[in-house]
Amino acid sequence: MIKVLLLEDDVNLNETIEEFLVEEGFKLSCCFDGQEASSLIYENSYDIFLLDVNVPSPNGFEILKMARDEGTTTPAIYITSLNSMQDVSKGFESGCDDYIRKPFALKELLLRINNIVKRDFYHNDNEKVKIDERFFYDIKADELLDKSKTIPLNNKEKLLLKLFLKHVNEQVSHELIYENLWSFEEEPSDASLRTYIKNLRKILGKDRIVSIKRYGYKFA
Repeated sequence: MIKVLLLEDDVNLNETIEEFLVEEGFKLSCCFDGQEASSLIYENSYDIFLLDVNVPSPNGFEILKMARDEGTTTPAIYITSLNSMQDVSKGFESGCDDYIRKPFALKELLLRINNIVKRDFYHNDNEKVKIDERFFYDIKADELLDKSKTIPLNNKEKLLLKLFLKHVNEQVSHELIYENLWSFEEEPSDASLRTYIKNLRKILGKDRIVSIKRYGYKFA
């Protein structure tokens, strides 16, 4: 299930977007001002941000810029009535992935969201994601590399590592891990997850993946 942070201070529009996306199978956290959005971004992991620009301080531009400066790579779509080229330029400079102007069709918003979340990695122009001086993840080949040597991982270990790499230094819940590693028809396994974590720690170092009691993990 895709987790969405929605920041929109128009109560009616907020509720309309929430109802529509929940019906489409998304999980939403909704807020109405910049302070609440900033707190939610700091405390949780999301697959996409939907940010209104003109909200009580900090505004949408400032929120995303702060998140990007702190290393958050979660993709973002601005929802706004601003329409000048200067505003559009400012939006992309602050780190957004797309821009939708009010009023808009909900189906158009859905198309834009689905187009973005299909990507594996965001705000990374390199084919290899650097983990440290020794390890890299090759996005194109879908392989973990120890310098130039390929480290064998099973499919779910790859999915887990890629999830961590999308959310570096963020708390990743057990729920989000289950949703990404196991399909709807499969039964998530705590024992299997612990095995995948153990194997990744054995390769990357035991301090790389930090356990968060009763919540999940953080990839440092």
